[in-house]
Amino acid sequence: MTLTRAFLACSILLLFTLLGCATTPGDVSLRLDGSPGPEDCPKDALQAMRILGLHVGDGAWVELDINQDHVSPITLYEGPIESMLTEELGPLGRSTRLYGRVWTGGPQVVVRYYEAHPPHQEKFPICAMARLSKGQLRKRPGSKPGTAIVEFSSAGVDVVDSFR
Repeated sequence: MTLTRAFLACSILLLFTLLGCATTPGDVSLRLDGSPGPEDCPKDALQAMRILGLHVGDGAWVELDINQDHVSPITLYEGPIESMLTEELGPLGRSTRLYGRVWTGGPQVVVRYYEAHPPHQEKFPICAMARLSKGQLRKRPGSKPGTAIVEFSSAGVDVVDSFR
């Protein structure tokens, strides 16, 4: 194990000791179109990201739903989601799981992530969002209520300090 990885492992262990278990999102108000309204990033997530050196705007690629990776199109369902990093995001390696929530009520899918689970480590709180430019997270025609058919199985994920 390199010195950097050892330092990271110790930092994460210290982080879990300080923060306890990760929190889950509270009630989020919905806009008229069914998309989620603004939401503050929990203080424990901001602290965890600061300790790990994750900054607003840091980004990577993620498979949106690990049960539908490398498929096109995919159907996302309203509610919880498990995604997977396909490249490093700061100290988070490939195959780190991201846990969050999907909203399908608006014209495009909204995915907010609240927890990260690196391989062989404990979960910790984060704030991140799935994003694709040019409206590529827009729901395709034929999406039924509570679902969203989207063109691609992967998207960008960006660290945020609040959800807007």
